[in-house]
Amino acid sequence: MVTLEDAVIARLEYYGEHFEILVDPDLAADFKRGKEIELEDILAVEEIFKDAKKGDKASEEAMLKAFETTDPAEVAAFIIKKGQVQLTAQQRKEMQEEKRKMIVATITREAINPQTKLPHPARRIEIAMEEAKIHVDPFKSVDEQVTETLKAIRTKIPIKFEKVQVAIKIPGDVQGKVYNIIPEFGTTKNEEWQRDGSWIAVVEIPGGMQDNFYQRLNELTHGQLETKLL
Repeated sequence: MVTLEDAVIARLEYYGEHFEILVDPDLAADFKRGKEIELEDILAVEEIFKDAKKGDKASEEAMLKAFETTDPAEVAAFIIKKGQVQLTAQQRKEMQEEKRKMIVATITREAINPQTKLPHPARRIEIAMEEAKIHVDPFKSVDEQVTETLKAIRTKIPIKFEKVQVAIKIPGDVQGKVYNIIPEFGTTKNEEWQRDGSWIAVVEIPGGMQDNFYQRLNELTHGQLETKLL
């Protein structure tokens, strides 16, 4: 349990009522991100406040109205997950950087340059985000921010989310290894065994994963493959 001196306020406006709790800033941030942590370790005191600084407790009527329970643990968990947790400057910076990396990784994996059909390097995405002055919200979902970011950076670079189809031809003796890794990248659309014992297939993958896909194929086949972007 965190001490009162080290605790910060987590607050939530819900059903017209104001609720606050005193929490460990690091553990609350981890709990908010989905980690399994005991609430007794997060809370400084097992009380639900209307104003934590004044020590004014929330009424049972207000809690029943908003949460249909007066159980402090249930209410506190809801406040942490859905409310605003007061963060230190360092915490906010770290969370923003973590979320920014996830946004860049998603766009790099899924997007291509529609003019060349080739993926953009991660650094190019980062530069476009800087130029577009993208603000990363540490609490908003990656998917939501990816959509907003993609819209903004289209003014800086040609980019779109698109799947591509790649035809591959490999020796039959490595077909099993290659076939097993394809689900990591996409789906096999068509496949066929050739008279010479080789295996050909058409694989659909996110456009941004082309380089990684080719690299993995090269490793598994020791360079004995043919590919063609359809």
